[in-house]
Amino acid sequence: MSLLSHLPVPVHEKPNDDSNSVFSVTVGSRVLVAKSTIPPYGHRKHWVPRCMDDFLDGGAFPEIHVPQFPLGMGENKSSSNALAIKTDQEGKIRYDELIRQGHSKDRIIYSKFSDLLPKSIEDNDPELSKPSQEVIEETTDKTRRALESLVEQKVAAAAPVRRAEKTNPAEYIRYTPSQQGLAFNSGAKQRLVRMVEMQKDPMEPPRFKINQKIPRGPPSPPPPLMHSPARKVTVKEQQDWKIPPCISNWKNPRGYTIPLDKRVAADGRGLQTVHINENFAKLAEALYTADRKAREAVEMRAQIERKVAQKQKERKEEQLQRIAQQARESRAGLRRPGVLDEGEADDPGLNDREELRRDRAKERIRERNLARSNVETKSRALKDKDRDISEQIALGLPNPRANTTGEAQFDQRLFNQSRGLDSGFAGGTDDLYNIYDKPWRGDSEIGSHIYRPRQKDSDAYGSDLEALQKTRRFVPDREFAGTDHARRLDGPVQFERDEEDPFNLSKFLSEAKKAQKRPGEGASMDTSNRDTTHRKRDRRD
Repeated sequence: MSLLSHLPVPVHEKPNDDSNSVFSVTVGSRVLVAKSTIPPYGHRKHWVPRCMDDFLDGGAFPEIHVPQFPLGMGENKSSSNALAIKTDQEGKIRYDELIRQGHSKDRIIYSKFSDLLPKSIEDNDPELSKPSQEVIEETTDKTRRALESLVEQKVAAAAPVRRAEKTNPAEYIRYTPSQQGLAFNSGAKQRLVRMVEMQKDPMEPPRFKINQKIPRGPPSPPPPLMHSPARKVTVKEQQDWKIPPCISNWKNPRGYTIPLDKRVAADGRGLQTVHINENFAKLAEALYTADRKAREAVEMRAQIERKVAQKQKERKEEQLQRIAQQARESRAGLRRPGVLDEGEADDPGLNDREELRRDRAKERIRERNLARSNVETKSRALKDKDRDISEQIALGLPNPRANTTGEAQFDQRLFNQSRGLDSGFAGGTDDLYNIYDKPWRGDSEIGSHIYRPRQKDSDAYGSDLEALQKTRRFVPDREFAGTDHARRLDGPVQFERDEEDPFNLSKFLSEAKKAQKRPGEGASMDTSNRDTTHRKRDRRD
């Protein structure tokens, strides 16, 4: 009989002390086996433990002089805030885990695009249906109990003497020790443990300090940012993102030549927003308004001055014209326009005749204008122009083709004349205006044809021709002295040269200059001349 025969049968399995450990992993239908081989003692010269499997359940290998951390003991724990990558149902990475970090899993955080879309609501949705009466009563009881507990805690804290808190009822726990055997736990395999909460002393001071500062919880998650799709960076954006180098305005130890634009860019003045006081705009507007008003006032004043000067000038011209008219009338012995004779003043039909005269003048002007604008009149004039010379003579039209020789086409006064630039402008008298001293085309008979009445005028005027010839409408009331009624004109109106000196003023002035001086005045003048000569000689000496 040996000692081993009297020992009880072992309950636990014998641990495997082999140095060779085999690990098997099942992947699908295949089995992957990884075997870690540890050399025996004395043959570990070039072997180094690399992983936790090399240590098995034991410690380090002291004969191997390398840093060893069996079961991770003594190894520096690296702290990392990296999160594990998670994917959604479609296999995409869930980046919203960054936002959920530090918050409870029940907190609602909107971080997806689908959260922005409106949610469809159906009438038969159970989540939106009204709760039943049982659910309402249960929720009410829970709320009431929670409020009562809060109130009881507040009242108990405010009381001067705290009463003992109620303890929880006793709990029974079944305990099964890990070491089974007759030598342990008095040979019992299980025990029943009665757990009772210890009564707290209400007068006991607090055991722990609770006035320490507690770190603040995580803030609310940031709002989601809906980024636009990526686009190409423009040149302006690149220039905006360009940070100028830091250039000091006081120090330049290496003596570099810094361009002015770089120095201004490093000044930071472009980063500051220039705030201009609004009073500058008001002042500028006020100055502009004042300048405009002043210019308008000056312009208005200048216009008024011009109008006043124009009126004064017109008034003066009218006055001079009136004086000249009066002088001409007084010289010619005519009456004034507004003065009537004694016989005419008593004539009651004078105003009627004047009114009739003005009406007929207006009618003649109107007929002349209509004749000018009438197409038939123009065509008749063109037809008369193209008529034969015999027809023009028969019709009594003027003959512009008379004397159609080459010499008649020019002014004969311009040929074979010794007067011109070489004659000194008519003997040196520049103010002599004698251009029209001779008639042009004096041998022409156009004037006699145009201005001589024809026999066919009686057809146009009828019985009014004799009345027009005998009328005294264009005969002056007072005729000029020396008027010759027997003389008749062959052509148009002829003018006579006006006398240059009707009052003989030039003769009077010439005689006054030639008049002899009086003897007394001459003697006094000679004496004064002698005195002046003696004074000049004394000054020279």
